[in-house]
Amino acid sequence: MDNTATTRHRILVIGGGNGGLSIAGRLRRGGISDVAVIEPRDQHVFAPLQSHIAGGIARASEAVRPQGDVTPKGVRWIRDRATHVDPHAHAVTLSSGDVVTYEHLIITAGLETRYDGVPGLDAAMNRPSGVSSYTFELAQKASPALRDVRGGTVVFVQQPEPASAAGVAQKPMYLACDWWRSQGRLDGIRVVFVSPEPSAFSVPAISDELQRKLDEYGIETHFSSDVREVRDGSITIGRGDRSETIEYDLLHAAPPQAPPAWIADSGLADDDGFVDVDPRTLRSRTFDGVWALGDAASVDTLRSGGAIRMQAKALARNLRAVLDGQEPRRHYDGYTVCPITVSRRTVVFAEFDGHGRLAPSIPGFASLYRESRISYVFDRHILPWVYWHLIVQGRA
Repeated sequence: MDNTATTRHRILVIGGGNGGLSIAGRLRRGGISDVAVIEPRDQHVFAPLQSHIAGGIARASEAVRPQGDVTPKGVRWIRDRATHVDPHAHAVTLSSGDVVTYEHLIITAGLETRYDGVPGLDAAMNRPSGVSSYTFELAQKASPALRDVRGGTVVFVQQPEPASAAGVAQKPMYLACDWWRSQGRLDGIRVVFVSPEPSAFSVPAISDELQRKLDEYGIETHFSSDVREVRDGSITIGRGDRSETIEYDLLHAAPPQAPPAWIADSGLADDDGFVDVDPRTLRSRTFDGVWALGDAASVDTLRSGGAIRMQAKALARNLRAVLDGQEPRRHYDGYTVCPITVSRRTVVFAEFDGHGRLAPSIPGFASLYRESRISYVFDRHILPWVYWHLIVQGRA
């Protein structure tokens, strides 16, 4: 006997994170009454706070709330996991076997962390000497581990692209160094930073600002280096014929990331596995009823929560236009933002467009990317409130 069920929604969203809830809330507030979000997790995590948790300046309880409490009013929450999309039949299959059909589908599935993408990395994270700010549980583990370091070698690894806000992998490193310095320990700790990028950041002005902090803390840098293998107490890095093994006492690693495999299996992906959309309108290049935003979309810019906010604005207007029988005309310009905490009281607020040009959101503040106490107050104290009360409700 077939126990599967089929339901239909006018707008169906896959993913109940930042992108999924913010676009669902915008559409619901815009007058669309039938909006549903597929999300299997019962706890919603504000991911940017995980770096602050790891760095010891935020409590874990500040970053998590029940999914039902943050789902916008009037939006249906389907507590299940999407496993396949049939864009020809306008249907999504769930892990329960149920099927949900739609008029328009919005994919905001994000990226999956792949600790198994580097030999030995997954096992390293299960040891006392392995931590990360890219998983809620590991961020909680990182806080006391970094706080209690008295000496030895601590290695911080930035993951390769594609990644969700890759630069924020540096935040726990700067926070830890500032703490160790305040305790008089920094000079006795070898701090090593490994990055696949050729410099501290892809935008030169921001890179110079971060390099200044790297130099200030005396951090040993290994740019243009990939992680090849992690063993108990050592990490092998290199590129091409170059290879080096570094022994460590503590490893903070940001893992490789990738879009969920079902995107490609459903015929929705580009060659790299991302939902193949027009990067300006965020509508699928192949299927008119499919849209995407956030980390899983084929948008050529640094992936971040700030980028999602601007994408949601554009996508909501374009989708409403299509529902009214018009063409989508609102364009996402590639804006993104990546606040990088460089001490326990200052932030480098990196804002730039799709061409890598500085794009400050406040007129007259061209130097907003420079290390600032005001930016720290906004990032640490104001932004979380804005996120919980405005962004995920589709109000900002």
